[in-house]
Amino acid sequence: MSNQPILVMENITKVYGNGFVANKDVNFSVQAGEIHALVGENGAGKSTLMKILFGEEKADFGRILLRGEELHLTNPMSAIRQGIGMVHQHFMLAPSLTVVENIIMGMEPQKFGFIDREAAEKACREVAEKYNFQIDINKRVEQLSVGMKQKVEILKALIRGAQILILDEPTAVLTPQETEELFAQLLKLKSDGHTIIFISHKLKEVKQLCDKITVLRRGRSVGEHPVNDLTEEDISRLMVGRDVILKIDKAPIRLGETVLKIRDLLVQGDSGKKGLQSVSFDVRKGEILGVAGIEGNGQRELADAIGGLLEFQSGEILLNNKSIKGKTIREIRENGISHVPEDRMIFGVSQENSVMENLISDRFYKKDYNRFGLLNFKKIKKMVAELIKTYLIKCDDGEQQVRMLSGGNIQKVVVARECSQNPQMVVFNQPTRGIDVGAIEFVHKRILQLRDTGTAVLLISADLNEILELSDSLIVLCEGKIAAYFKDTKDMTETELGEYMLGIKRMTEEEIGGAVHE
Repeated sequence: MSNQPILVMENITKVYGNGFVANKDVNFSVQAGEIHALVGENGAGKSTLMKILFGEEKADFGRILLRGEELHLTNPMSAIRQGIGMVHQHFMLAPSLTVVENIIMGMEPQKFGFIDREAAEKACREVAEKYNFQIDINKRVEQLSVGMKQKVEILKALIRGAQILILDEPTAVLTPQETEELFAQLLKLKSDGHTIIFISHKLKEVKQLCDKITVLRRGRSVGEHPVNDLTEEDISRLMVGRDVILKIDKAPIRLGETVLKIRDLLVQGDSGKKGLQSVSFDVRKGEILGVAGIEGNGQRELADAIGGLLEFQSGEILLNNKSIKGKTIREIRENGISHVPEDRMIFGVSQENSVMENLISDRFYKKDYNRFGLLNFKKIKKMVAELIKTYLIKCDDGEQQVRMLSGGNIQKVVVARECSQNPQMVVFNQPTRGIDVGAIEFVHKRILQLRDTGTAVLLISADLNEILELSDSLIVLCEGKIAAYFKDTKDMTETELGEYMLGIKRMTEEEIGGAVHE
């Protein structure tokens, strides 16, 4: 590796129209042929900095140098022409098109005025073989696993000549096996001279993969370090500005009676597909039951059916032995079920409304806050102020729009609303996805507090470390069915769990039946 950086971002400052300072005098440099981690809390400025590098945003001050030459990036196409590619956390693929059609989109080879399919396939195969990406280029994207879709995104960037590759949370929904495979391919890219900027909240993976690390905090860079010089605790401290407890310490479990019973549940997925097929299990008071599985194997359908967002075709969902079938979402919530949904921005909050309006959205009609159709704002403001303080929500006040908060603080708003009315049962679906270590620590503590005070918790997560650390017992979903049940998780490994998630292993029906406690 040369001592001279291939890329330098000098004194980058970005201030949005509302006065929010996203980046302030940020310096960031990367050497050719290295994997460089960029970490920080939500709202620290990582995404803004990378959007500036990829031409999606324009800095107010500062400059970008590539191989010593100043760049003037006006849009992503100008960045791509300079050899800078970006794979976003949420894939930008057309599901109904094939792999090759997605990869060549916008740069289709022509022959006699038509797309030269043979040349397109040849170009895609060559780039896939060059970087050892095993993929069927004629499959439709909707038929691919999450890991394969990510490979398509990376190949899209590589075929366009990307020498610097920005990866935003690339392992967020991958199994350990898929993550291991991705890392092998990233190391191959590195050995071939590519430079990779790796954005992640998973500090264990940063330590495993990356050469150097730059930490952002509150819009400023707080240092660049060789990864080997720092522990995970050191990185967390730099990100948050205080010590963060990474190891989860659980009190002994105290099980009560069964709160939630699921029996032979069948729920249709998107386009009429079966999201869940004959699923049965119980969740008891004081228990965290984890649900693991590769994304798209029925987890969302399960959470949404329990929360009343999705109808189920057959089977039963019983809360304290009473069916929730046919009940409205409000009736389900009144009966004691709370739901922290997978997509906080669509189902968790109303972005244009205030923190206060989001926090009272599930209780404004109750007599404590509403008398004869008139809201008791004095009482509401007091309650909101208490929740902001208790749940450590960083905001100006209750009047601030939710969309102005960082991802971690938006999630705290959702968790505060869902956990503050003494629920009997809480469904957490991906509770820490895309949030930083400080917010993760807080959410984990809140989940354990619920458990320890006798609440039943269903925890659905793609973060296998999270699910193994927090869960008391665990089921694995594969193709809409329970593939495994573990009475406890203390001896489980991520690798073993991944084998059940991928369908490599499956327990017997008798073993799976242990998830029902009658």
